[in-house]
Amino acid sequence: MSGKGNCYDNSAVESFFRSLKAELVWRRDWHTRRDVEIALLEYINGFYNPRRRHSALGWKSPVAFENKAA
Repeated sequence: MSGKGNCYDNSAVESFFRSLKAELVWRRDWHTRRDVEIALLEYINGFYNPRRRHSALGWKSPVAFENKAA
């Protein structure tokens, strides 16, 4: 990290939040905070981390990438 004010420092986080908002947040109406918390955990642990295709992995899911490497 190169310090305060550098726009490239948080590009990975900005990309994640863009995906999170487009794929989850803007697609539903939220009634309670608890609904949001549950949906966020399910999205991150059930879809984003294991199954979502990532450009850094050659557009493979992390599970498929690890299976190919093993």
